[in-house]
Amino acid sequence: MQDTHAWSGRFNEPVAELVKRYTASVEFDKRLALFDIQGSLAHAQMLAAGEIISPQDLKDIQRGMAQIENEILAGDFEWQLDFEDVHLNIEKRLTTLIGDAGKRLHTGRSRNDQVATDVRLYLRHEIDELQQLLKALQTSLLDLAEPHIHTIMPGFTHLQVAQPVSFAHHLMAYFEMLKRDDARLADCRKRVNRLPLGAAALAGTSYPIKREYVAELLGFEGVCENSLDAVSDRDFAIEFSAAAALIMTHLSRLSEELILWMSPRFSFIDIADRFCTGSSIMPQKKNPDVPELVRGKTGRVNGNLVALLTLMKGQPLAYNKDNQEDKEPLFDTVDTLNQTLRIYADMIRGIRVNPEAMRQAAMQGYATATDLADYLVKKGLPFRDAHEAVALAVRHAVEQKCDLSELKLDALQQFSDLIAADVYEVLTLEGSLNARNHTGGTAPAQVAHAIAKARASLT
Repeated sequence: MQDTHAWSGRFNEPVAELVKRYTASVEFDKRLALFDIQGSLAHAQMLAAGEIISPQDLKDIQRGMAQIENEILAGDFEWQLDFEDVHLNIEKRLTTLIGDAGKRLHTGRSRNDQVATDVRLYLRHEIDELQQLLKALQTSLLDLAEPHIHTIMPGFTHLQVAQPVSFAHHLMAYFEMLKRDDARLADCRKRVNRLPLGAAALAGTSYPIKREYVAELLGFEGVCENSLDAVSDRDFAIEFSAAAALIMTHLSRLSEELILWMSPRFSFIDIADRFCTGSSIMPQKKNPDVPELVRGKTGRVNGNLVALLTLMKGQPLAYNKDNQEDKEPLFDTVDTLNQTLRIYADMIRGIRVNPEAMRQAAMQGYATATDLADYLVKKGLPFRDAHEAVALAVRHAVEQKCDLSELKLDALQQFSDLIAADVYEVLTLEGSLNARNHTGGTAPAQVAHAIAKARASLT
């Protein structure tokens, strides 16, 4: 049987079956098929414009590719391990359909620049979809935050009660993280959106190609300027994976909070049943499986980033077979992030909030102690002295097993003679929030403005 590889004439024996299975990528890179067709059609159009192939060849290629695309979309395309990867599978089918015109398509290009182009086309498409999913999640956060501008909860540092904040303000912190994530994806897209095609194997081609024309046809913003770099660069995939790891890290942090808040020890929120499971032995359990899995899958995405960095760290120029290993971690990261963003947006919409539990928690831990210190500073006491006076007052309240606001005026005045009856205005939770009425603060007016500004940014 004649070997079917594109390079088989150089070899005296066929590839061993084990090697064939070990080196083949068609099982995972076939998801690039439609992008491979897109790139091939643009390449063929350029070849015809430069009279490198005939107008009839171009028509035959377009006709054959249209049939192949239909077969792929219908699930009728027969993928063969013998043809190694997505590119050769499509090329062999094209040649079967249209004859010699199919063989001319590969003029002036290599699988090296072909696959680099396909991956960039694929990733550009995925980034566009992920940005829309990010916006949907941001909208869900805004929808949950808006009714809770006045819902007070404890803000934490070291997971200890620190100062009161509004629940909406807390959620808006995650909106800001996702806004940065969106900006990183947009910036990454600029470097993804460069055309490698035309670099051929590594040195360019002797045919009179027009790379800028192909870039225009495919919607690329420019071309990769160095042929060696064009075929060997995977920075764009690593950069995307780093951005994806940050998104997952942000969602993992929120997941940890949702898990804590859903615990009976907090009871701040309840996650809709459709995102939870029970226990096989404990009938009372309602487990927050989705947030827990997001935490777990964050490690998976982080691992993919490390895999790509490790893959590239020892490679000399230009293309090496190692680069075939870039696709599975990249594809897995895209899939994991896509699914996570979809489910998270829906889960956020299904959260029920318990404002009373949040308020009671904010009353514990002396969350308005800093407000008392600020009160004394405004009365003329140096901050360090105010800090010490309030620390003593807190210790006294702990001994009395009451909140600062529950201490009588004469009890408070033993810690500073600057304290007057107006002190109780700053010791309330509402007073604490309202006092922070500046950009980025937790005052309800500022939070309402932040939500309105955030909504406008999504339109």
